[in-house]
Amino acid sequence: MNITIAKNESEFDRIAAWRIIGEMISNPHAVIGLSTGQTTKKMHAIAAHIFRLYPFDVTNITLFNVDELTNLPREYKGSCYTMIKEQIAGPLGIGEDNFIMPPTQSDDFERESALFQKALEDRGGIDLQILGLGANGHIGINQPGTPFESRTWVSPMDPDFEKRVREETQTPPEHSLGGLTLGIKDIMHARKIVLVAKGVHKAEIVKKMLEGPVSTDIPASVLQLHPNCEFLLDAEAASLLSLPVHKKSHLL
Repeated sequence: MNITIAKNESEFDRIAAWRIIGEMISNPHAVIGLSTGQTTKKMHAIAAHIFRLYPFDVTNITLFNVDELTNLPREYKGSCYTMIKEQIAGPLGIGEDNFIMPPTQSDDFERESALFQKALEDRGGIDLQILGLGANGHIGINQPGTPFESRTWVSPMDPDFEKRVREETQTPPEHSLGGLTLGIKDIMHARKIVLVAKGVHKAEIVKKMLEGPVSTDIPASVLQLHPNCEFLLDAEAASLLSLPVHKKSHLL
């Protein structure tokens, strides 16, 4: 396993931002998957800042997000489309033709899942996938118990996250919510993956992900089997790892 541990959150954010920018520079036709949330917001801002300082050609770069909320307006501030558009796709000037996202509302999400998956395959597949780590070990919106062979689908949300979304959007209980997400099999087909986790609140699940068995109980544990996955952590998120750092990681 390739584990990188940053000294602090600030360094973590800079390293993560350069993973994205570096992929774009080294591969001008890169297809890059992103993730939304508190872990990735600052790294997106730094990537946008780097681009403003040192602009380069992104004409053939494709961006997408690993998942998207369903049955909510795309304009909702918490939609993945809106967050990625505002945080990085817009600042980098990535046009709609190269910003691949499923709709948030549809009468046929099974069809939308297939179209989203095909759109990425038609671009040659995923060159780099950035993944956040859920508190219960989910990746994308693939919750514990999701089969490793799952393909792009609509998954239930984490209950705590769903509660917050319902409160923010005033969505009643009878209105179904979920998340269209790349399946675990699709994620594992990415040529390169960077799993990012920071903060002491992620330390326990990081330990389970890296030192526990590969199990659908912790979906992120399957990344132990990926041939080119980097686990990028800050010191707090790595604080419970039991093996000596020099045997497990590159400390920056």
